[in-house]
Amino acid sequence: MRGAALVAIAATIGNFLQGWDNATIAGAIVYIKNDLNLGTSVEGLLVAMSLIGATAITTCSGAISDWLGRRPMLIISSMFYFVSGLVMLWSPNVYILCVARLLDGFGIGLAVTLVPVYISETAPSEIRGLLNTLPQFTGSGGMFLSYCMVFGMSLMDSPSWRLMLGVLSIPSLLYFALTVFYLPESPRWLVSKGKMLEAKQVLQRLRGREDVSGELALLVEGLGIGGETSIEEYIIGPADELADGEEPTADKDKIRLYGPEEGLSWFAKPVTGQSILGLASRQGSMVNQTVPLMDPLVTLFGSVHEKLPETGSMRSMLFPNFGSMFSTAEPHVRNEHWDEESLQREGEDYASDAAGGDSDDNLHSPLISRQTTSLEKDMVPPASHGSILSMRRHSTLVQDSGKSVGSTGIGGGWQLAWKWSEQEGEDGKKEGGFKRIYLHQEGVPGPLRGSLVSLPGNDMPVEDEFIQAAALVSQPALYSKDLMDQRPVGPAMVHPSETASKGPIWAALLDPGVKRALLVGVGIQILQQFSGINGVLYYTPQILEEAGVEVLLSNLGLSSNSASFLISAFTTLLMLPCIGVAMKLMDISGRRRLLLTTIPVLIVSLIILVFSEIVDLGTVVNAAISTACVIIYFCCFVMGYGPIPNILCSEIFPTRVRGLCIAICALVYWIGDIIVTYTLPVMLSSIGLAGVFGIYAVVCLISWVFVFLKVPETKGMPLEVITEFFAVGARHAAATKNE
Repeated sequence: MRGAALVAIAATIGNFLQGWDNATIAGAIVYIKNDLNLGTSVEGLLVAMSLIGATAITTCSGAISDWLGRRPMLIISSMFYFVSGLVMLWSPNVYILCVARLLDGFGIGLAVTLVPVYISETAPSEIRGLLNTLPQFTGSGGMFLSYCMVFGMSLMDSPSWRLMLGVLSIPSLLYFALTVFYLPESPRWLVSKGKMLEAKQVLQRLRGREDVSGELALLVEGLGIGGETSIEEYIIGPADELADGEEPTADKDKIRLYGPEEGLSWFAKPVTGQSILGLASRQGSMVNQTVPLMDPLVTLFGSVHEKLPETGSMRSMLFPNFGSMFSTAEPHVRNEHWDEESLQREGEDYASDAAGGDSDDNLHSPLISRQTTSLEKDMVPPASHGSILSMRRHSTLVQDSGKSVGSTGIGGGWQLAWKWSEQEGEDGKKEGGFKRIYLHQEGVPGPLRGSLVSLPGNDMPVEDEFIQAAALVSQPALYSKDLMDQRPVGPAMVHPSETASKGPIWAALLDPGVKRALLVGVGIQILQQFSGINGVLYYTPQILEEAGVEVLLSNLGLSSNSASFLISAFTTLLMLPCIGVAMKLMDISGRRRLLLTTIPVLIVSLIILVFSEIVDLGTVVNAAISTACVIIYFCCFVMGYGPIPNILCSEIFPTRVRGLCIAICALVYWIGDIIVTYTLPVMLSSIGLAGVFGIYAVVCLISWVFVFLKVPETKGMPLEVITEFFAVGARHAAATKNE
């Protein structure tokens, strides 16, 4: 995990530069307007140019990142930062300065949009929330250091605004070097383009271990969008190996799970009515009767977090030793190529004559392996499968001839499995079905253990060895029924490169799960912008001036400008420890709980600010109350509503369209920012400060209701499981609506 943390820190330098620039222009504009004799309108345009640039670049950044990659876009962002810094350092007039600010906005837009995506796609699910709060921390840290720099330069006889703005090029040069020479490409993006070897190498670097096959298999499964998903329930426990020559059980309800080591195996018994997740799926309408507008997917997500294993989400309880889908037990077996860049087709496999070395030749397909089944015996192997990658035979993963599952841990208390089942069709011929299973361990309540008596077996099992598990069962991402027409030997999947898209998949935006995720992402982004943060930032200097802070600083010999910069630096400094607390809690309390806890504090703070504006309690009392409310507002905002919208938006979309969807959410964010920024002066002159804060309080109340009804908890869950839940929740909501 150390590798993922270091990569996340390096990536968030882009957010550091955004915070640095925001604070620098706020200080430099005081000197720019005097030096260049700017009017009010030109001054406003100059400040807004970076906002315009960020909005413009966001419209295409997501689609391009889905096509070109995350890392190249971060490199381009660093270049925009560097060039804009140099141009601002040189700017001979306001026109060149506006162009430089526009380029700076391009860099900001790319960083703000894609850094959360990049971190989500590289971070382990257990610490994804912590690492994705880093952009908020580094952004605020950049603002603090920039205000300190501007304050120091304001003490000079003739401060240079060009130097203030041009300093940006120094840290941006570091950012450029890190993006080029240190940051790897997102492994999920690499898998989406069929570059399996490179994805494996990146994962090994990020996780600090050689065996990353389980997560790599998960990334392959994340390529799917849509498809039918069902929720099933199992009781899972250990099972003894079959004796030599012994026929496997004929129990069709029994699914066997086999580990990579001889003698290590489990079996699963389908049940009904035991799983918390299953109950949430079937009885979600009961919850919705109590809370009529509650989204079913909120109930589904919540059921996952109600009962986690005692060992927590950091470690798998059910299969602590469950191994790799990439078998290395038999090196003599021919290996399949999974990297489109060096793919060679030979016969019916992606084969290579080489057998050693760190290359594609050692990279096995992330598919289950099994013994020859009765279905295979009835089929004549074709001469070639073309673009089909067949299941390997001869492996340490031994399965039954009825139903077989290969499984591996994917983190967050989840297991990934594939199930191959055979049945007779209407014509009497054997037919096979290939299913993917996401298993969630839920523990076994006392009353459940009595039902284990009915499980097949010679001896009465030890109760504590069994657990209950909910399962999301759906079609694998790379499997298609069309493959069966080509009569492959056993279940087969196309190579990821065959499904790699060269551009954005716009049609995927119409998938019910993606639409539901877009509703959550767009809704929380626009509500965040109208929750009052810009208004409070605008009002902070006035509040602190009324509190006598600026007068106190002036008595110490500081100019009004220097005092204002020092106050702003102090305000941003207060944010840092609060963001640190949020980083700690993000993967413990969760995103949803933090929002539901901190938003009411924002509402109370805004209401008290309205009260202090309407009721005259005396200058000192009013100033003290206002100062306390502003500080509390800032601290709670950066703990919840500040970082969480971007975190959620980077988690809830499928891999193939993640960049495109988060760009849509970011575009809404920037448009909302523009609206709030330019309507604030008008609102202040028309309804006054009390009216503005009153509106913000109402928006915060609406935000709390929206989060309560529509925003699910995503902590500790793999991204691929999150998107699967959105698909299930969307279909469940549609079914409930039709009833």
